[in-house]
Amino acid sequence: MAITDRQTATLALAHALSAAERGLPVIPLSPTKLPALRSPHRGDPEPVLCRGECGLPGHGVHDATTDPAGIRALFAAAPWATGYGIACGRPPHHLIGIDLDTKSSTDSVAALQHLALRHLFTIPETVTVLTPSGGRHLWLTGPPDVVVPNSASRLAAGIDVRGAGGYLVGPGSVSAHGAYRLAPGTAELSPAPCPRALLRLITPPARPHHPTHAAPSRPFQGQGLVQFVLAAHEGQRNTRLFWAACRAYENGFGDDLADALTEAAVRAGLSEHEARATIASADRLTSGRGR
Repeated sequence: MAITDRQTATLALAHALSAAERGLPVIPLSPTKLPALRSPHRGDPEPVLCRGECGLPGHGVHDATTDPAGIRALFAAAPWATGYGIACGRPPHHLIGIDLDTKSSTDSVAALQHLALRHLFTIPETVTVLTPSGGRHLWLTGPPDVVVPNSASRLAAGIDVRGAGGYLVGPGSVSAHGAYRLAPGTAELSPAPCPRALLRLITPPARPHHPTHAAPSRPFQGQGLVQFVLAAHEGQRNTRLFWAACRAYENGFGDDLADALTEAAVRAGLSEHEARATIASADRLTSGRGR
């Protein structure tokens, strides 16, 4: 490992320990922003739905801890880590992340302001993290008895929500695209309580499940994800499959799309076992998202 890489890893650990002191559970992240430790069940004959019950690291956000010794052990097992993730929805803060993206054609900041005007809430001053792409993460806190699901552009185009089972890239992390840093003037702030009106928008009531009617349409909704996996080149297959499976589970049709994603991954060059294990990892990572 180069000196610069060692320095980045050391700084990532330092930032993670600092976050933990504030009661924020953390995990090490790789430069791709994914959990740095692979699942210990990766080579198992059948996919294993384990959230850390086995006692081994490598279960994504389920490894998150505030224990300094535990954090050092996780980073020692992943010396290539260049950042850290902060688990959302966990006590004592029950963190909610509002991810304002810049990749879509919609102005996500303006979209959030429009929602605030329409639903009569004020966007509070709170911890804000600037991303390498020019986006920003707003940190809010939620009530302990409310489970906020993760969502992608459901609230509005370009606005993602990170809740239970999700994580935010912590400030001080370095990804392949650059560094995450606190916005000026927010370093001394604590995460603000989520406005009640906004909380209602991001925790919609569960919809009745009608398998007979819903099943035929859900695979169709995921055809873009299937095509994304089919287009993967060597070196991209696992990453693309994991990303697509996460998006499918986040939007509630992961189980219905699993076979189609597996078939696409096999056609792209993965073994069926590796594909199903990757999809199972995505299922574990996105569990608790209100599917």
